[in-house]
Amino acid sequence: MEHFLIRGGIPLSGTIHISGAKNAALPTCVASLLTDDPVSIDRVPYLRDVRTIISTISSLGKQITRSGHTVEIASGGRINYEAQAQFVQQMRASFLVLGPLVARLGRAVVPLPGGCRIGARPVNLHLRGLCALGAEVKEEGSRVTVAAKRLRGARISLPTPSVGATEQIMMSAALASGETAVQNASWEPEVEDLAQLLVKMGSEIEHRDGTLFVQGRSDLHGARHAVIPDRMEAGTYLLAGAITRGAISVSGVIPDHLSSLLSLLEETGGDIDRTEDSVSITMDRRPRPLSVKTAPYPGFPTDLQSPLVVLLATADGRSTVEERIFENRFTYARDLQRMGAMIEVSGCVATITGVQELHPVQASASDIRAGAALVLAALAADEESTISNLTQIDRGYEAMEEKLSSVGAQIERIG
Repeated sequence: MEHFLIRGGIPLSGTIHISGAKNAALPTCVASLLTDDPVSIDRVPYLRDVRTIISTISSLGKQITRSGHTVEIASGGRINYEAQAQFVQQMRASFLVLGPLVARLGRAVVPLPGGCRIGARPVNLHLRGLCALGAEVKEEGSRVTVAAKRLRGARISLPTPSVGATEQIMMSAALASGETAVQNASWEPEVEDLAQLLVKMGSEIEHRDGTLFVQGRSDLHGARHAVIPDRMEAGTYLLAGAITRGAISVSGVIPDHLSSLLSLLEETGGDIDRTEDSVSITMDRRPRPLSVKTAPYPGFPTDLQSPLVVLLATADGRSTVEERIFENRFTYARDLQRMGAMIEVSGCVATITGVQELHPVQASASDIRAGAALVLAALAADEESTISNLTQIDRGYEAMEEKLSSVGAQIERIG
């Protein structure tokens, strides 16, 4: 099995160029199902999850060509209405094909999704949204069947601002008759990025006062679009710089998308510099403790919770981190405890009492962000650590070992 061999205790220094956002690339690729015209997506990261979504779309009948970080998606003739379990059960985002298929074909059969095992993460909001648009939804064992002659615009209120449900409804409503209004819609940067592609394809979409408005069209056309930079990757590497008491810059980013993290890093004592498309951090001391709650954008993102906890594990004082998005997202804490971190988890709250240093460990990544947290902890620890199950890390980070090596990390992929 492949693993990272990491010798820590080295301050990182240099610049890392940030890839396109995985969480923007996945839904924008799915949106190609809404038209027979070619759709070109630029700045697509070369990740395991991206390869899975490309395979999913290809199995449905699309012809896909990849050149570097550009994906060209064209009509392959007849589109299939049934998605294959071997792809959808690998990754939750594959479930997004459900709405576009029923919007285009009037029918869709899609297995229930897989992906990171972080709490329940139910798809009921996706299905409730499609029902509101006039679809008939049936759950049959491990798959969902949806049918509708044509979806109809509706007024939908989400109990929580779900990213996946918002994207599912927005793509479905783009080909519905009439206007759809989604109250309490998610408006994360990646959701807005999908909306921008849909507008290029001919949709009429607005977001006002927490409500998303989509005016349906009878058809959409092709477009070219570059996905936004990955704020989670950027945040991870900024935290790596802080954790190793180094000086790291991330380039090719949108600094406003990182505002919540940058504010917290400044609170811990990090020196932050921003330009139009880059952010730098210098940390030469133990960080100050924090009290943090994860929240939908523009709040602090759940996907950076675990790397932040690693930083706070060596803070000069006691911190608290409350996870308000997903349950069971502190599973990595056991491995940090084995490294000497003083972390107590009670329900959705972690209390972290900072220690002077972390110790090496042999550990396995349980999900994408937990894996990243373990890598960052290993970079801070003296001597050699081994992090395995790189399949999880490869789902969300493009060439992680190469990027970290470029700023001085001693990290090697073995196996």
